[in-house]
Amino acid sequence: MAFSRITALEYLRRAHEQNRLAHAYLISGPPGSGKQQLAADLASLVNGTPVGDVFSAKAREIFVARPESKSRRIVIEQIRDLEHALQMRASSSRRKVAIISDADRLQPQAANAFLKTLEEPPKDSLLLLLSALPEALPETILSRCIALPLASDGQREPSDEEKKLVKLLQVSHEQSWTIQFAYRLAQEFQRLLRSVREEVKRETDEALRQEQIRYRDTTDGAWLEEREQYYKARAESLYLQRRAELIEALFAWWSDVLRSSNGVAQRNLPGAGEETAVLASRFSTAEILKRIRCLEELRNHLNRNIHEALAIEVAFLTIFTA
Repeated sequence: MAFSRITALEYLRRAHEQNRLAHAYLISGPPGSGKQQLAADLASLVNGTPVGDVFSAKAREIFVARPESKSRRIVIEQIRDLEHALQMRASSSRRKVAIISDADRLQPQAANAFLKTLEEPPKDSLLLLLSALPEALPETILSRCIALPLASDGQREPSDEEKKLVKLLQVSHEQSWTIQFAYRLAQEFQRLLRSVREEVKRETDEALRQEQIRYRDTTDGAWLEEREQYYKARAESLYLQRRAELIEALFAWWSDVLRSSNGVAQRNLPGAGEETAVLASRFSTAEILKRIRCLEELRNHLNRNIHEALAIEVAFLTIFTA
């Protein structure tokens, strides 16, 4: 059962008042469910730091680890620093709080190191793990945390691109996952990206044209050249943002497959339920996680400006080949 953020906070507040808080909680839920806000509220409750300062440098005895390496993983050095900080003596009545954002991004070595902290938590400490994909965490960690699944604050309306992506994915359970099928799916995905780029260009070109009409008699050519460069950069920025949203939609879909394979009904990508269930029965948890990790590599490659078409084709040949 998933809680609303407000309900979860009231549950935690009562536990705190009765001195019954557990030493570790796993706060999970889809984007928009309020995981970070709940962690900030709870940290403020037990530590005294203002809610708005919990994730800032102003916070005292609140220690945060999040993906910061080039691989977008939480590395063992971060966990060691966090553990060292937790061993320090707390001042006055403050409770030390460790927050692991995107805990499913823990490297295996980091997860093993943090497991020791979960097994023997330092005195006056509270450990909060946040994750949109708790199924990817080791069972040894899951079993040592009290689970607090959060429901989304509301059903997010999928974008037009996401709707097109769902239609693209709907053929996946009907096809044999051959190299030819994976390559064809990669080509379709790239066509979808091209349509996004063309739409963004039309929008920015129109915005530039409107400025030219409005100000052409009151400014010089240097201004026009500057605005052309501005809209060119804006078009590229908007395209990269919408491309990232499509990659995240693929993440949401495979996350749903992983949840379904573990008997969890929660869905992040509406409209792909049948395909999700079929793939959940078709692949093992290890095979699903392999495809999720491949998507992570694709995201990292695209963020480093590797050739887009080549990166997508290589990733899809792994993700959509049985």
